[in-house]
Amino acid sequence: MLSGLTARYIKISSGYMGQLLEWPEVITEGVDIEDCRKSLEDAAREMVLAYHQQNKEIPIEHSLFETIMVEMA
Repeated sequence: MLSGLTARYIKISSGYMGQLLEWPEVITEGVDIEDCRKSLEDAAREMVLAYHQQNKEIPIEHSLFETIMVEMA
């Protein structure tokens, strides 16, 4: 089964940090966004495998995200 996940990328001094919003434990770094994306995809696949091996429920189905508006002035 193929599932879409939401990646967030943050610029850091060594390049970029990536994190999956639906699965915050999946965090990687890369020298550029493409490298970080590849690492994040690899990390997500490894986490899926590890969760399956441990008979743990993957937390994705229970996530809900929405944008809220906050005045920043």
